[in-house]
Amino acid sequence: MQKYKLVIAIGGSSGSLYAKLLLDRLAGLSDQWEAVGVVLTDNGKYNWELELGEPFDAAAYPDFDYYEKRNFHAPFASGSAKYGTMIVCPCSMGLLARMATGVSEDLITRAADVVLKERRRLIVVPRETPLSLIHLRNMTTITEAGGIICPAIPSFYSGAESKEEIAGTVVDRVLDLAGFELDSYRWGE
Repeated sequence: MQKYKLVIAIGGSSGSLYAKLLLDRLAGLSDQWEAVGVVLTDNGKYNWELELGEPFDAAAYPDFDYYEKRNFHAPFASGSAKYGTMIVCPCSMGLLARMATGVSEDLITRAADVVLKERRRLIVVPRETPLSLIHLRNMTTITEAGGIICPAIPSFYSGAESKEEIAGTVVDRVLDLAGFELDSYRWGE
């Protein structure tokens, strides 16, 4: 089984629950990854505390590697480190715009630039509504560059009831797109 090296970027839009569930799920899939690098924006940290009622605590996920947003010495700031997947969850429209235009002003945008230029997998989970034409064009640009836009739009056909279960339908879809083997609801099964 292939073991993944991936980057998780937690942006500053609302939707910290998606990021928490993603980290929780990845912690349980440790047999499928070699390295997980995590970077949070300042607003990502702020929204985590605002929405989840406690500050982000890296100690809750001790097997992941954490990097500050200005640390350009992180391994995934270069294509030679061979991080194959980057997930930006949740992704604000500002961060999406910077990634779409190649503005590598911090570690997240640099890593996205590297993943795209190396033709690896970038999965962006935008959490915004409504969408302007600018947002849609930026999503189109990322898609044309090889990225995948996976909006934080949950499915309801699985019978999920709690907000965690509902948000988990998005997280499972993201991990499917990243290539992970996981037990989740499958249509028709």
